[in-house]
Amino acid sequence: MKSKVFLILEGNASNPINVFLVLLIIFNVISVILSTVPDLRTRFGSFFSSFELFSVIVFSLEYILRIWSCTSNEQYSRPIVGRIKYAVRPLVLVDLLAILPFYLPFVTRLDLRFLRILRIFRVLRVLKLERYFVALSKVARVMKRKASEIISTFIVMFILIVLAASLMYYIEPQTYDSIPHAMWWGIVTLTTVGYGDIYPQTPLGQLIGSILALLGIGLFGLPAGILAAGFIEEIQSKRDKQSD
Repeated sequence: MKSKVFLILEGNASNPINVFLVLLIIFNVISVILSTVPDLRTRFGSFFSSFELFSVIVFSLEYILRIWSCTSNEQYSRPIVGRIKYAVRPLVLVDLLAILPFYLPFVTRLDLRFLRILRIFRVLRVLKLERYFVALSKVARVMKRKASEIISTFIVMFILIVLAASLMYYIEPQTYDSIPHAMWWGIVTLTTVGYGDIYPQTPLGQLIGSILALLGIGLFGLPAGILAAGFIEEIQSKRDKQSD
């Protein structure tokens, strides 16, 4: 029983249960973001609360089953040490961080709502799903060959924007009235456009903005480099076939 549960949870993302978890993660992150919009929070506050409760129950059950079943793997076979070893894995720690914000208010008065956004890291599991387009031309073939790298790059960009926007929302609520509002600032900062219509006011906010701007310089150059390398490989492959 343990081994079956462990294989299901640690298996391929095309598994129906993992597909459900990935979709729940995506909708949960969207819910967290939209719940910071005052009008939506007023109109759909009860829905957001109910959906969060449902999500926490599912994620908690998933986490418990992972810790319980991990001993079926030889690497984590020792009941206590093995479970601790498994629990400190990065993605398993993220699983824990995804549910902690719900339980911690019962034992502390700190505002830990921001930690809920960390569950977005779990969206990275969707990279196990291989989805490519049919190669109809050289451009299509390059896009197909480099699809996983390009998708990974844009997911990292999205994670950075959401995390930065969430940080700024909680650091400077007087400047950013919602996470989507702060995401606009995150996008123009990460792309180094910087319209100047909205910008951090506090030293900590300015530090985060500076880091994000520096990351944007290199990060947005990655897709161009990936596609350029793909075209070179495609041209070289064609030349090799012609020489044969």
